Amino acid sequence: MGSWAAIMTDTIKGISLKILAVSLFTVLMSIIKATADEVPTGEAVFFRSVFTLPVLFAFLWWSGNLSTGLKTERPLGHVLRGLAGSTSMGLRFFCLGILAFPDVTALSFTTPLVLTVFAALFLGETVGKFRISMVCLGFAGVLIILWDQLSFDTSERMKTIAVGLMLVSASMAALAQMFVRKMVATESSTAIVFYFMLTTSVLSLLTLPFGWVVPPLETTLLLILGGIIGGVGQLCLTQSYRFAPASVVAPFDYTAMLLAIGIGYVWFNEVPTLGVISGAALIVLAGVVIVLRERHLGIKLAAERQVRFK
Repeated sequence: MGSWAAIMTDTIKGISLKILAVSLFTVLMSIIKATADEVPTGEAVFFRSVFTLPVLFAFLWWSGNLSTGLKTERPLGHVLRGLAGSTSMGLRFFCLGILAFPDVTALSFTTPLVLTVFAALFLGETVGKFRISMVCLGFAGVLIILWDQLSFDTSERMKTIAVGLMLVSASMAALAQMFVRKMVATESSTAIVFYFMLTTSVLSLLTLPFGWVVPPLETTLLLILGGIIGGVGQLCLTQSYRFAPASVVAPFDYTAMLLAIGIGYVWFNEVPTLGVISGAALIVLAGVVIVLRERHLGIKLAAERQVRFK
């Protein structure tokens, strides 16, 4: 009874940390959107990345891992993950300045769907008919959102392009996750995040000649706060997986959709259309079902192994 209570307590901690992480990331995205008209994308990426690094250093110092937490055996893997991840981040930040907040959030949820396709194509993972049908369902949701944003008006055409760029962003995020899958065997989660932020900070400096500005003090403070919030959110995300399995906490990613609708309405005066809500619902449904299906199969496989070796 005591062990069951401990498991439930840890599960609640894991879920709570995941929801907190998702909330912090959503606030970060809202800050990026709020400053998009004043600060170019590359500069926003720099602020988000470079001001996350002190948070990670502070955590390593507090946990007593400052001397060992950043050791790496795969520096090239970090560079490749950084290239894919920074491209994804830059495209998403750019699209936040064009599309409504809920639209960007919904389209970002296509990453697990793309990852399923990539895992089958590049990692040789077996993808059954059920998962394929869920991927198709999710992309049907994307088509609904795309149709909702489709416009032949020159002034509105950029929104259609932005939907396509968000799909590229999701694909780059999926590619980054594939690199992470290969690195977790030898690299600590803190090292993976640290070198990602470091690589992104350096890469974002390449955009310095292309229109960086000296933003107003209020905007600067907002961007610094965004970087710090992103760092804290990343630590909450990492810690959530220590208390509960990924299959348990993963579905709570989709609480970001509710938060995005609320923040979009209150902060940006955005009301999602029926098409966006319908498309988002299909994407979220597909993602959640895939996660729950994988969890069920994992439990079933573990039970079969236990019976086999008795």
